[in-house]
Amino acid sequence: MVADKGKKVKLTEKGEEENSEQIDKDLVLSIEKLQEIQDELEKINEEASEEVLEVEQKYNEVRRPVYDTRKDIIKKIPDFWLTAFLSHPALGDLLTEEDQEIFKHITSLEVEDFKDLKSGYSITFNFNPNPYFEDSKLTKTFTFHDEGTKITATQIKWKEGMGLPNGVNHEKKGYKRQLAEESFFTWFTDAHQKDDMDEIHDEVAEIIKEDLWPNPLTYFNNEADEEDFDGDEEVVIN
Repeated sequence: MVADKGKKVKLTEKGEEENSEQIDKDLVLSIEKLQEIQDELEKINEEASEEVLEVEQKYNEVRRPVYDTRKDIIKKIPDFWLTAFLSHPALGDLLTEEDQEIFKHITSLEVEDFKDLKSGYSITFNFNPNPYFEDSKLTKTFTFHDEGTKITATQIKWKEGMGLPNGVNHEKKGYKRQLAEESFFTWFTDAHQKDDMDEIHDEVAEIIKEDLWPNPLTYFNNEADEEDFDGDEEVVIN
């Protein structure tokens, strides 16, 4: 009886080992199948992304003449872009008193995606002849590469006696906002100080591109909901 009992224990141990091996094989097989499914989903997602980009590219072309018409109308409205900027809960904090005087000479603002949307975009401010700089337009361009983002910008040709406006660190009488300490136009000059491509996050560019540009009338009319922006977070000019 004792021998039979020992034999039974060995058989049980052997059965457990075989069962454990089978579980391991089943687990490996399940993981392999799951990986195949994930690879298939990834392929579908890539195809979907490409198709979405194609559709977006198509409608960018459809929007272009409408944007051009909008631009012509905006030119007839005095200080449109200055007002829209100042009314924006994030961008309004970036303009010094001197910046505001320069902004009065803006004729149009344009955001343009590259033909290949994944490659980047540019933001351009167009100006009337003004006493501050020679340039008729100031452009900042964001080009996306695998190794990072390359940023280039117009090097402002300031007129004699002019330069980056100094900020004012106090509240202007009758003006609710704290005025900026640093000129908005450092947003262009900072690009020349970044020689290396990097994972650069330009919050100002994103706000202009994704929020102000699609519907500036919302801010010109001061209809924006400031709760959409966290007032405790300061937007930094990059």
